[in-house]
Amino acid sequence: MIKQIDALALFITDKILRFRWWVVAATLAMVVLAAAGGRFIEFSNNYRVFFGKDNPELIAFEDFQANYTKNDNILIVVKPKDGKIFTQDTATAVEDITKQAWNIPYAIRVDSVSNFQYSWANGDDLTVEDLLRNSAGLSQETLDKKEQIALAEPLLKGNLISDNASTTGINVTLQYPEKSITEVPEAVGMARMIVTDIKSRYPDLKIALTGVAMMNNTFAESAIKDLSTLIPVMYLMLILVMIFALRSISGTVVTLFIVGFSSLTAMGIAGYAGIDLTPISATAPTIILTLAIADSIHILVILRKLLLQGMDKITAIKESIRINAIPVTVTSLTTIIGFLGLNFSDTPPFHDLGNITAIGIAAAWFYSMTFLPAAVSILPFKVNQDNIGKKSRIHYVISRYADFVALNYKPIGVVMGTLAIFASFMVTKIELNDEWVKYFDHRIEFRNDAEFAMEHLTGIYQIEYSIPGGGEGSINNIEYLTHLDKFTDWLKNQKEVRHVFSYSDIIKRLNKNMHGDDPAWYRMPDSRNLAAQYLLLYELSLPFGLDLNDRISVDKSASRVTVSLPEISTKKVRQFIDRSKTWLAVNAPAYMANEPTGSTVMFSHISERNIKSMIKGNAVALALIAIVLIVSLGSFRLGMLSLIPNTLPILITFGIWAMLVGTVGMAAATVTSTSLGIVVDDTVHFLAKYLRARKEMGMDPPGAIKYAFETVGQAIIATTLILGIGFAILATSTFLINSQMGLLTAMTIIVAFIFDFTLLPVILLMGTTRKGGVYEPAKAY
Repeated sequence: MIKQIDALALFITDKILRFRWWVVAATLAMVVLAAAGGRFIEFSNNYRVFFGKDNPELIAFEDFQANYTKNDNILIVVKPKDGKIFTQDTATAVEDITKQAWNIPYAIRVDSVSNFQYSWANGDDLTVEDLLRNSAGLSQETLDKKEQIALAEPLLKGNLISDNASTTGINVTLQYPEKSITEVPEAVGMARMIVTDIKSRYPDLKIALTGVAMMNNTFAESAIKDLSTLIPVMYLMLILVMIFALRSISGTVVTLFIVGFSSLTAMGIAGYAGIDLTPISATAPTIILTLAIADSIHILVILRKLLLQGMDKITAIKESIRINAIPVTVTSLTTIIGFLGLNFSDTPPFHDLGNITAIGIAAAWFYSMTFLPAAVSILPFKVNQDNIGKKSRIHYVISRYADFVALNYKPIGVVMGTLAIFASFMVTKIELNDEWVKYFDHRIEFRNDAEFAMEHLTGIYQIEYSIPGGGEGSINNIEYLTHLDKFTDWLKNQKEVRHVFSYSDIIKRLNKNMHGDDPAWYRMPDSRNLAAQYLLLYELSLPFGLDLNDRISVDKSASRVTVSLPEISTKKVRQFIDRSKTWLAVNAPAYMANEPTGSTVMFSHISERNIKSMIKGNAVALALIAIVLIVSLGSFRLGMLSLIPNTLPILITFGIWAMLVGTVGMAAATVTSTSLGIVVDDTVHFLAKYLRARKEMGMDPPGAIKYAFETVGQAIIATTLILGIGFAILATSTFLINSQMGLLTAMTIIVAFIFDFTLLPVILLMGTTRKGGVYEPAKAY
């Protein structure tokens, strides 16, 4: 089969070279047509894109929001230098921000200490009014009393005001019509304008912006920032490495065109397909730039070797394509399979990353096999005439190394096997964790603001409970209210909890109000009728936009409990959720049991879900790659054995990561799939050259291994350098998932290179015997 493929490659290459100018023109037209789709690309700014439509946590959260107000929000956190909120200046600033916040597009509610609906007894009447009004005209004594009220109110303390009254927050609830992708940026833009205005008039205030809307907007901003910084650095790296590896300006230029064409083609097709970019899928151009270069490097390195042997350029181009046709095609196919395996992920942005990258790799293969030979035949591609017939220093070093491996393959096998076993065992020590505020590094403003808010007030780690009452109007039942109050108290006493917002605190305050504000009556009403009357009276007293629709369902059949948590690992979130569900099951009526929900709950399960789904994806990808290797190598034995040096590096990388870092997040599930397709490349190129030496040249195993090292060793070193540096550059991403994925993949590529230069030759030699100083194959290949 190899001879037939070689003949086909020579036939096609001959036609390409004959019509080289037409091939170049057709390639340019194809790229322009494909790249035109880029105008349709938009950046997603909703964290929900991380969850598939069938994700049970997402479905539960959407059901929850159908009963209550959506909780997309902007939290404006204010901290004065003197650490005192209840002063004339600061209180006035808070009132000002609260008033301006209503102008934020899509705002349906604004909550702050200034417009908190403070209720109190006025004789037999219930009075409900803003806690702060016209602060500039209030005496400090009055403001001090307001501070005492705020700190005594469970719904405010730890939520919109810190325990020491040094920091406060203005929470803006947003409800988008979801008709345009610009809605989130519009809201965020107005919030930033408000902050800029307030800072100019109140310079002593530290103001931070956090909340779900800010996080959503940051996803798009992070993606744009990475695209604008990583790609230029990537191109610079490619130029430097290619000049070093190819020693040819024209070869470098052609390769740069190919990687650029590949990225433009992939992103254009993504635009036509209507794929919105996220911080994850936005890394596709960088990854394509890294991977697309490999095919060209292998073809051009062999081309240069042939020219140094005295072959003319046209003949050398044909021969290089013939030698590389099978390995280049196979490695492209295995890499495509690896990235398509991301479609098994539970996170849609990984589907987009895999599909876009797969398109880019396919384009790189096509351009390398067509445009590259045509362009190189047109451009000057020369070698130093003084070096013709001479071997380079790196050739000498690689040759000596091949001899060393052949003579010492047994101890090398023992050492590498021991290291593999130890590192693989350490994988069991790794811990999964996704703290989604930490998805962004400190170069991103949102990360700093979110941590500032969590340090001084509260954050966006929240768990939502919709507690059913068993029927319409049932939230007024005394049994329900009693158990709701007990559950609220239990939540408040948990070490992980920063604040609890519960309807039980509202009804207890109303009961106290209706008994002359006597603290002894701060408890549940004595009857269902009283509870219903208090609620009706309170709702009639509330101004527009500050009703209880975000706390109780329309038919009064359930109420909402919101638990705010500090910075916390996903493992601890899951443990807390399990404890709360157990408490409800044991201590409350069965009808009150319900699944907690919210973005924090969703992200706490995403890593586990991804790993479970990707186990299936990795198995499918591994099986397909094994089939491709067996067919392309023409040997079941070699195809299966080659999987050893391709799968072990992934385990070893995670073992090293477990020892050095200890935790990994969403990226863990995808690295196995993408790395598997990439690390196979070097193995395929090595084995392809090994088999040519065995079958075409009749070499013994050590001789064939030496030939493979000498023929493809330099190209493997160059591509490993490029891939390693490329993914290391991705590790500088502002988005943690990309950073971890880049670093883990770079580590895997380096480990795989070591294994290909040690364990792969060992595996090939272990199936041979040596008689009279000559190696003979124990089994025909």
